[in-house]
Amino acid sequence: MDNLDNDRLGTGEAQVDLSEQESIRREKLKELQDAGKDPFVITSFPQDRHSAEIISNYDSLEGKPVAIAGRIMTKRIMGKASFVHIADRDGQIQAYVRLSEIGEESYADFKKMDIGDIVGIKGEVFKTQQGEVSVKASEATLLSKSLRVLPEKFHGLKDPDLRYRQRYVDLIVNPEVKEVFLKRVAIIKSIRGFLDNRGYIEVETPILQTIPGGASARPFKTHHNTLDLEMYLRFALELPLKKLIVGGFERVYEIGRNFRNEGMSIRHNPEFTMLELYEAYTDYHGMMDLIEDLMRSVAMEVNGTLKLEYGEHTVDLEPDFQRLTMVDAVKKYSGVDFDEINSVEEARVIAKKHHIQYEERHAKGDILNLFFDAFAEKNLIQPTFITDYPIEISPLAKRKPDKPEYTERFELFITAREFANAFSELNDPIDQRMRFEHQALMKSLGDDEANDIDEDFMSAIEYGMAPTGGLGLGVDRFVMLLTNSASIRDVLLFPTMRPIE
Repeated sequence: MDNLDNDRLGTGEAQVDLSEQESIRREKLKELQDAGKDPFVITSFPQDRHSAEIISNYDSLEGKPVAIAGRIMTKRIMGKASFVHIADRDGQIQAYVRLSEIGEESYADFKKMDIGDIVGIKGEVFKTQQGEVSVKASEATLLSKSLRVLPEKFHGLKDPDLRYRQRYVDLIVNPEVKEVFLKRVAIIKSIRGFLDNRGYIEVETPILQTIPGGASARPFKTHHNTLDLEMYLRFALELPLKKLIVGGFERVYEIGRNFRNEGMSIRHNPEFTMLELYEAYTDYHGMMDLIEDLMRSVAMEVNGTLKLEYGEHTVDLEPDFQRLTMVDAVKKYSGVDFDEINSVEEARVIAKKHHIQYEERHAKGDILNLFFDAFAEKNLIQPTFITDYPIEISPLAKRKPDKPEYTERFELFITAREFANAFSELNDPIDQRMRFEHQALMKSLGDDEANDIDEDFMSAIEYGMAPTGGLGLGVDRFVMLLTNSASIRDVLLFPTMRPIE
């Protein structure tokens, strides 16, 4: 056998640490290859049924020929007959393999198959004496050899770190994990259907940007060699979508990945999925109504109920969501009324009294937000809109006409977590430039999450942008809520992990 074959079988020096069972599996593969039965030369198998379809339609399929394929999950050898459970995309089904049906040579090969191997079975549908819907095999073909041993049946893959790193194994041995991700697919499909039915148009905007904007965050930086240009991975979808509003698309949305070069936690991953949508001729009140309707519609379609179990809480999406201004929320949970504070100096005195850490660059509105983070957010378990954010932390939202130090903005909180952020979008280019200039000043004073001035966006809104409501929904957090998942890593197929040296 040439060097390529030796490397493929793992007999080179790079894999001297094989376990005994892994070595045995490689020996089995070599025997098959020497006998001209290499499973890896097989290119296809005529699979025509899946497990759930056969089980649910047994009455019409009894005695009919089928071809199934999947991974061997259990195996019982009983002399001249054997039972295996085959896992496919829909679940598992039992196959009955008998020497007299498939022949002596094929049965001998079958007995050497291991749990984890991929096999194709042709046969007839029947029920065992115990009443289990099964397939009586007439052919059993090894389609792929598993050279690694799956985790032990009854304990499975439990270590969270290993589960996230080896999601492929997690999906094989923990069926409930696959159900979470199938539900994620259904949730995103339901979101799209809801918006499409309301006349929204789905679009795609650039991931690589020359100026990151649309949120307060730290970007990932990269370099374009041909243009010799510093570029950034987007951390928000906002500005390109609003340019499309300027161009005459009255309702647009995008579901896409954002990237933020920030900390990691059970709520945060450096890359995550956002829904952002923009609708001309409405405001943040219209966005409140929209997100309530969207969340109820998706929850009912996917879960069949508006009462969601999440950890120790039962979240009820049916009643109207509570609405509190940020000032009222801080007053309710800390006792401090920021409407009675008239200067940043007074705000600093109150902050020190309540042990709130602030920076010299922080204005009154920044300190109000720090109070909210410290006292109010942890209490917002049921769906709650926090409205009227201070202008200092809302550079892209319209001012409130009667309170110009605040903006027409809300964030939606559920289970003490932010789920959505929305504005009456700022369409006054003169005010917008002033806000951007303030952000640039904040960046020069050390705020590395402040916005840069995006001159192309400024040019766009100078042509005129209709009054617009805009909204962003954290898709991953919404999936967490609907699947009762404690960590964002539980709803991302491939979460970001530190490499193992």
